[in-house]
Amino acid sequence: MLYMERRGRLPQHISGLLIALVAVFIAVTIGQIGESKPGMPNFFTQLSQVQDNWPSVQFAVAGGIALSLGNMICQYAWAFVGLSLANIIVCCMIVVLGTTVNYFLDGRINKAEVLFPGVACFVVAVLLGAAVNSSNAKDKEEKLKILGGDFITHGTKGDIGMSRDDISGKASPRNGDHEYEDASSQAKPGTAAFIAQVEKTRSIKVRKIIRRQESKVHGLKFPRCCRGSNVFVTQVAGSSSFIGLAIVLFAGVCFFIFSPAFNLASNDQWHVLKKGVPHLVVYTAFFYFYLSGFVLAICVNVWLLYRPIAGVPASTIGAYLKDWNGRHWALLSGLLCGFCNAFQFIGGQAAGFATADAVMASPLVCTFWDIVIFGEYRRSSTKTYLLLAGMLTMFVIAIGVLLASAGHRKHT
Repeated sequence: MLYMERRGRLPQHISGLLIALVAVFIAVTIGQIGESKPGMPNFFTQLSQVQDNWPSVQFAVAGGIALSLGNMICQYAWAFVGLSLANIIVCCMIVVLGTTVNYFLDGRINKAEVLFPGVACFVVAVLLGAAVNSSNAKDKEEKLKILGGDFITHGTKGDIGMSRDDISGKASPRNGDHEYEDASSQAKPGTAAFIAQVEKTRSIKVRKIIRRQESKVHGLKFPRCCRGSNVFVTQVAGSSSFIGLAIVLFAGVCFFIFSPAFNLASNDQWHVLKKGVPHLVVYTAFFYFYLSGFVLAICVNVWLLYRPIAGVPASTIGAYLKDWNGRHWALLSGLLCGFCNAFQFIGGQAAGFATADAVMASPLVCTFWDIVIFGEYRRSSTKTYLLLAGMLTMFVIAIGVLLASAGHRKHT
């Protein structure tokens, strides 16, 4: 989804559709295996008993809403602070808050002497992540100040994205995907020109474009072809890194809610069901969980089409339905997300939801993508690299410790 956003695609995607279809597929296949038993009804049997297990359904619905809201918020967080940093902070918050709650909900089946040192490692990783964000933002500001800001151009308003060395009179194409590809090839990852070109093509605008006369841009030396003309200098918005960090933290709070809510829906630790009413099986809870998230995603995304935020251009439902360019990437992300959460919940039901949070190892993969594919942290300072290495190290240690704390549920 970040790949599409950086190519100028709107951040309203249909990944929720595939997630909902995955939930239905798992419910009507695995959820129907075997005969329905008094304490373990199959999916369709329990679906017809919604009036009896409605309190548990409400927990599943609340968890689905929280996860869907967090997913939508994360799309904006990626633009502000990058894929790897956003995912690491969010996942650490899920583990620190969600694991603690799940530990007590699951009757302390995990080894506390192992679990909570792992949680402490996640806390350290979050703090290091905040430091990485601050250091990386300063690195980008410094890059834009180097000899012409390394990001200047002449011409019409909004014609941005060429570095001093790239000004050769060639016109760049303006057709979405091709523009993104040309932008990536014209400037080296990590340079100010690359940062500016990404900002030009992406749909979520993070940085400000400031128009100045040459005489007002102090300390900058322009090529002869640019002298006497208007120039446009990109500056990182002073508060953008803090706004991004706030968005990430809010997304983390939303994500932290969904796992304990699902735990309550499938195990009824608060005893909200009447005596004799079977708990929601994990497949039925998963169905309600994603059904609610899908409904919320439709409502919010339709609203954002007409009232966009963060500089995203407005659109309409008709235009959205007609434009399927790159939509297959959104479908793929929904498919992967749906199965990932399904396996997390199935594993949590067996070994404890606190341990199941260990699936949050995805930031390690995201960091690789962020550096190799999206050019993040390229040509950064030594300080940023050291902080990034420390953050990833603490994250790996925390994952290993969390897995070592696994226990076994007495009643599944």
